[in-house]
Amino acid sequence: MIPKNRKKRLLIAGAVTAVFLFTAASVGPAAYSKAVNIYDKIRVLNQIISIVNENYVEPVNWDNALDGAFLGMLDELDPHSSYIPRDKLEEVNEEYQGRFEGIGIEFDLLGGYITVIAPVVDSPSDRAGLQPGDKIVAIDGDDAYEITREEVYRTLRGPKGSAVMITIRRPGLEETFDVEIIRDQIPIYSLISSFMIDDRTGYMRLTRFASSTSDEVSSAIDRLRSEGMTRLIFDLRTNGGGYLEQAVNVADLFITTPDTLVYTAGRKSEMSEVYMANNNRGYDDFAVIVLINRWSASASEIVAGAVQDLDRGLVVGETSFGKGLVQRQWPLKDGSALRVTIARYYTPSGRLIQRPYENGIRDYYEDFGKKDREEMLDSLRTGKAKYKTKKGREVYGGGGISPDVHVPLTEHTPGTSRLVGHPKRLTFNWGTEFAKERKDGWENVRSFKNKFQITDTLLDDFLGYVEKQDVEVDRGEIEEDSRYIRSVLKAEVAGAIWGKSAYYQIFVSNDPQVVAAMSHLDEASSFLSSH
Repeated sequence: MIPKNRKKRLLIAGAVTAVFLFTAASVGPAAYSKAVNIYDKIRVLNQIISIVNENYVEPVNWDNALDGAFLGMLDELDPHSSYIPRDKLEEVNEEYQGRFEGIGIEFDLLGGYITVIAPVVDSPSDRAGLQPGDKIVAIDGDDAYEITREEVYRTLRGPKGSAVMITIRRPGLEETFDVEIIRDQIPIYSLISSFMIDDRTGYMRLTRFASSTSDEVSSAIDRLRSEGMTRLIFDLRTNGGGYLEQAVNVADLFITTPDTLVYTAGRKSEMSEVYMANNNRGYDDFAVIVLINRWSASASEIVAGAVQDLDRGLVVGETSFGKGLVQRQWPLKDGSALRVTIARYYTPSGRLIQRPYENGIRDYYEDFGKKDREEMLDSLRTGKAKYKTKKGREVYGGGGISPDVHVPLTEHTPGTSRLVGHPKRLTFNWGTEFAKERKDGWENVRSFKNKFQITDTLLDDFLGYVEKQDVEVDRGEIEEDSRYIRSVLKAEVAGAIWGKSAYYQIFVSNDPQVVAAMSHLDEASSFLSSH
């Protein structure tokens, strides 16, 4: 067995497109593959540079040219190894270490266009209704095809309060549509909400694994237990990942037996580690359901995989993203940085969660956005290795964490998405105005949740308000999504009275995946007898 090693070292279990800063020793010749004479290739590269430098028709911008060569080389390795030019390193790190002003998206450049991997929670992009898989095809009317990362930062970032118009091509829609986004300070949250859904059920939503995440989660668990929590829904939907150590620490909060939580295996022995649970640290007095979707990645999958493999609780939702690679970042001499995959990680049962990426980065990112993804994954599991959980349940590896209970994502009409995510913040403004005269009419959030409803009259009032703002409304699409819109409006009113936490309490109570998870809590409680 790989020896246990809990060094104080941060590694990226990685957000899908997130970059975090790490240090390590420089790479020596022994690290190169022996399958190819690397020195012959280096001589060829030097020859190419010399020929181009002496003969190309114009002076060469070698900074850009060689950055392109580095990026191309790393693209051939895997989807998560990358080169970060020196002039972008500070910007990339800033997104995860502090605050900045812009529209708030995690993105990659796929097929020549900016592709949204995930909107940052509570950012302008999130409020405007941008979705994973959206492609930005124009910015302020200018074609964004083959845009560079430098141009992305230059055009989408900007001072708080300034506007940018982006044109979106969304999978499943034939026509593009415009969205005006008002830039703002981008919040970097970890645990964005924790509260009691009812007298017994706690809820926590975690959006990333940052440096303080395990402390945040531990404090929230203590508070919810003091309020009577005997069962928990831990929402990791659209959580792109983060620090490996934090994923281990969070998983450790749920496991009280001396079991492996996750282990990594690399080509070099020092890259291989086993992370064990501390049986004096965790909690075993409440049932757990981990809620995931197709955008839950890496560190999220470590937590979900540990809970599932060790039979601590149930996993509910959609099959997760499937990122099982660990990166380390090396600073380079010119101020740039190199992020390289050094290991794969495996769940306690031995499952590799990483999805195949042999068909290229574009397919790797676009496959997970397909409507029939769950059915496609089911067919691909034929012939794949099967694994057993601690109590003998059958699970699969090599393609994300498959939920114990599949609950599909609820899709809304384009008109509804544009209405709810409109840059004029129509639902927020209506809810705020409505709440002004009624703030003293409610004892607490729970009373509000049980007694207040968005009636047909109130819905018509909202739609009338929208039309007065010169925003077109497709009442047919609104009727189709009436339940969802009523839920959003009710949450906005609660948020205007009691704050953001109240918004989530109301919204979650009508979230189809959360409601479905609630119906399986008794089943999740059955796992407590073995802990």
